[in-house]
Amino acid sequence: MRKSLMALVAAGLLTSVTVTACDSGGTEGATGSDNATLGTSGKVTGTDGVAVILPDTTSSTRWVNDDPKYLQAAFDASGVPAQIFNAEGDEEEFKRIARTALDRGFKVLVIVNLSAASGKAVIADAHARGVPVIDYDRLTLNGAADYYVSFDNEEVGRLQAEGLMNCLKQKNVDSPVIAELNGSQSDNNAYLFKDGYDKVLNSYYDNASAIKGPDQFVPGWDEDNAREIFELMIKQYPNVDGVLAANDGLGNAAIEVLKSKGRNGKVPVTGQDATVKGLQNILTGDQCMTVYKDTKAEADAAAKLAIGLYKKEKQNVTAKIKDPDSGLYIPFVKLEPKAINRANIKSIVDVYVDAATLCTAAYRKACQNAGIR
Repeated sequence: MRKSLMALVAAGLLTSVTVTACDSGGTEGATGSDNATLGTSGKVTGTDGVAVILPDTTSSTRWVNDDPKYLQAAFDASGVPAQIFNAEGDEEEFKRIARTALDRGFKVLVIVNLSAASGKAVIADAHARGVPVIDYDRLTLNGAADYYVSFDNEEVGRLQAEGLMNCLKQKNVDSPVIAELNGSQSDNNAYLFKDGYDKVLNSYYDNASAIKGPDQFVPGWDEDNAREIFELMIKQYPNVDGVLAANDGLGNAAIEVLKSKGRNGKVPVTGQDATVKGLQNILTGDQCMTVYKDTKAEADAAAKLAIGLYKKEKQNVTAKIKDPDSGLYIPFVKLEPKAINRANIKSIVDVYVDAATLCTAAYRKACQNAGIR
C-alpha cells in the first residue's frame, strides 16, 4: 500500500505542520467569451456544457496562469460551452461546485481532485446522473473516472533524480547526502513522482555512492510548510548536499533556506513545472533543473476528450493506467515530460515562456549569459 510511504524516513523530523488556510470566496469570475467563463467557486452560471474544476491557486502557478487560459481557448475554438472554476484548496467547495454544475445540467466534468475522497465523491455523483468524468493531471484513487489525462509521472521523478545526480557529479561531490521534499500526501501524483525518483536514488543508496538523508511529504504542496520542514532538515542534517524537491515551489522554499545560510548555488535543488521562478532559479545557478510538462498539450488533450464526450462521439483511447487501490484500468491519455537545465533552457523560451517575462531586470544578465535575448 502507498500509505506506507507516508512514514518519515528521517527519524526525529516533525510530522505535523500547519497547512495555510485558503480563502475560498471573494473574487469575481471574469468572462472570457460567450462560451467559456473563467470563474471561481460558487459562480456556476451556465446550464449546459463542460465544467472544469481546478484544485487551488497555491500548489502551482499553472492552475492560475496556464491551464485556465489553454482550456478556455480550446473550448472557445470548438464552440462547446464550458465553465472553468477553481476550488481554492477547499474540498467541500470542490464538491459543491461539481454538485451545482450537475444540478444545472452540465454534460461532462473535468476535475483535478484535492484528495481521493473528494474526487471519488464527485465522480460517484456524476456517474449516478450518467455524466462522464475526466481525471485531469491527477488520478483519483478508487474513483473509477472514465478517462485520465496526464503526463508519465514516474518518468517525471526519474528525470528529477537523474538531473540531481548529474549536477552532484558536476560538482564532484562524493557520497552526497540527499534530502527529499515530496509533494502532498493527498495527491497521488506525489507518490508517482516519488516512485520514479526513488527507483533511481535507491540504486545509489544501495551501493553507498549516495547517502539517504531526510525524507518528508509537504502538506498541500505549500511553500510555507516546505520552508519550515526544510529548516528542520538542515538543522538536523547540516551536511545535506542535494535536494530532490518535487516541484519548483518546494524547490524555491529550499533555496530560500539555503540562501539564508549562504549555501545557495552550492547545493543542487530540483523542481518541476518549469515555472518562471523555477527557470529564473536555474539561470542564477540556484536550481539544478526542472521538469517541463507542456501544459498546453495537456489542456488540449483534455479539452479534445471532453468535447468528444459532450458531442457523444466514440473515443479511441487505447492506453490504460492501473489504479493501485481499486485495480481498475482507466483509459489514459499519456504525455511525455522533458528535463530542463541551464544548457537547454532556451528550448522552451518563446515556446512556453516568453523572454520578456523570464528576463526581468534582475535576471537580464543571467539570461544573456544563457544566450537568451
